[in-house]
This record gives sequence, C-alpha cells and structure tokens, in this order.
Amino acid sequence: MTRSLAFFGIVGIVVTVVAFFVNRRIFTRRGGGPVTPLEAVYYLIGVISLGLGWYFNVRYVHSYPKTSSYVDYTKMLFSNWAADSAAQDYIIVNLLLLPLWTIVDGRRRGLRAPWIFFLMSLATSLAFSMALFLAFIERQIRANALAAESSIELHAA
Repeated sequence: MTRSLAFFGIVGIVVTVVAFFVNRRIFTRRGGGPVTPLEAVYYLIGVISLGLGWYFNVRYVHSYPKTSSYVDYTKMLFSNWAADSAAQDYIIVNLLLLPLWTIVDGRRRGLRAPWIFFLMSLATSLAFSMALFLAFIERQIRANALAAESSIELHAA
C-alpha cells in the first residue's frame, strides 16, 4: 500500500461517512423507511464499482510506482483515439456534470450537503458517488413524501 492509496482510501471513507452523517435523518424509520429493492441495487452497483476501481488503481500505482499521480493517470487516459473519447466523456461528466446535477437536484429535493458527492467522486469513483447519490435521492423522495403525509394529517386533525 502506498501513501497515495492510503490517503485516498481514508479521504474516500471520511467523505462517505460525512455524506451519511449529514443526511442521517433520511436513514431513520420515520425518515426514509427500510431499504427498497431499487435503493439496494444502487448500493450494490456502487460497492462493485468501488471494488473494481480500487483493483485497477492499486494495479496502476504498483505498475508505475515512481510516476503515479493524478496528472500521470489523466495523461494515461488519453492513450489512443478510443480511450481519448471515453476519457473526455469521463472528465466532463465527473468534473462538470456530476457537480451540477448533484448540487442542483440534491438541493431541489432537500438533500443536505449535495456537493459531498462530487468530493466523493474524486476520492472513490464516479460510479460509486453516482450510485450513492441515486440511493440518497430515493430515500429523500420517501422522506419528503412521509413528511408531506404527516403535515396533511396534522392539518386535518
């Protein structure tokens, strides 16, 4: 294990824990209820993508111990025309669209600290952070519906 892998592993864990902590209200029975099948699929996809990403990142760091860095990694993404196409998509989605999407949609739905998913993508993986965002949104939608029902019941009484 290199220092950079340990650093990003720790940052990834911390950012993920912070995301759950600041949104803990949607993980209560009154908040979002039990995990739904769709939410479970999001978590499963996230965990699988995280494992695959770490597998390849560990291999990369060990294959290029003297030059491995974010800059070197990004340069290596552009190794041929096919890779160039995929790399530009990945970079645009990760650095531009993901933060816009998660921040705007997260705020609209009442998710707390939606910017955390962008930070998460930098320390874990794009797919992991997207999967967690979608799972959190599922819970937030249910929490909003439960809150609306409670509000209607209170006003009716």
